[in-house]
Amino acid sequence: MMAPVDAFRTVDRLRIEAEGLCVDYNGTVALYDAGLCLKSGCICGLVGMNGAGKSTLFKALMGFIRPSRGIIRINGLPVAKAQREQAVAYVPQSEGIDCSFPVSVWDVVMMGRYGSMNLLRIPRESDRAAVRHALERVELLDLRDRPIGSLSGGQRKRTFLARAIAQRASVLLLDEPFNGVDVRTEKLMAQLFLQFRDEGRTILISTHDLSHVRDFCDLVVLINKTVLAYGETSEVFTPENIAMTFGGLPPNLITGPASSEELD
Repeated sequence: MMAPVDAFRTVDRLRIEAEGLCVDYNGTVALYDAGLCLKSGCICGLVGMNGAGKSTLFKALMGFIRPSRGIIRINGLPVAKAQREQAVAYVPQSEGIDCSFPVSVWDVVMMGRYGSMNLLRIPRESDRAAVRHALERVELLDLRDRPIGSLSGGQRKRTFLARAIAQRASVLLLDEPFNGVDVRTEKLMAQLFLQFRDEGRTILISTHDLSHVRDFCDLVVLINKTVLAYGETSEVFTPENIAMTFGGLPPNLITGPASSEELD
């Protein structure tokens, strides 16, 4: 079962607003004067080299780090308030869950509901329904009792995506979602991202695979310590801009996915 079309959509509502962002770590500049605006119902690719500031931007949007300067709003709210309202879900490239710990797929996805529960974290029927719905969407309901450590890489990635779905966030931040997954999972996730867009969610995807940006991203942000170029993919994602983003490499060398040693 899918969420109804326009379930998260508000006409012309800005989901992500970032203006003049500056972040430094002990005097080392990670991001300066960066900004973008994303409306409801779009998929935006985030592309840049290792150390270009992609992870820093994600952490700032999540409230994990505080910019030294600049403004961030999610659904028109300060980051802290947006977090309290469960507006943003983050799916990192690698999860911090110990896969040797005997936690089930169901329990991991239920973690997406914790922000909506009381202090005792006792699931309500609405929480169980949200988890079931999320597992159905990623085609893992039959594996709900399986220990997370016994899953394949693709199944595990789908589990963590289901956790974000269960949270019912209007903004999804995805860090390398296609990294290390099987073909079936890759196709399923691509279909889901298009469905999320049609439902009015906003998706920001950090990816090494430039073909995915061309295939289904409406917008693209090219970043190297700051936003170098931003806009519709057809206009911004040019060989010249990509070469500029990756440190002046000839455009003919930037034709496909890069290895993890080359990019972040």
